[in-house]
Amino acid sequence: MIIANYIAYVLTIIGCLNWGLVGIFNFNLVSWICMGYRNGWAIAIYVLIMLAAIWLIISPIISKGMLDLGCSHKQGEQNNQKDSK
Repeated sequence: MIIANYIAYVLTIIGCLNWGLVGIFNFNLVSWICMGYRNGWAIAIYVLIMLAAIWLIISPIISKGMLDLGCSHKQGEQNNQKDSK
């Protein structure tokens, strides 16, 4: 699940950068890479980015309200308690 979260983050960032380029410079990076707006590769990339965004919305619901990225919060809390003693 941690790997899926990282992949979803990367795909969502790519989608955000693409929309930023479209909004600011009227340049669609996905269409440029795929050499066309409505070809199979471009549609597949857009669908993957959409699924990644949906995953980032659903994943915290599945994992009890937290998005798991492999970071141990308990370990950090234990280190803080040791430092304060």
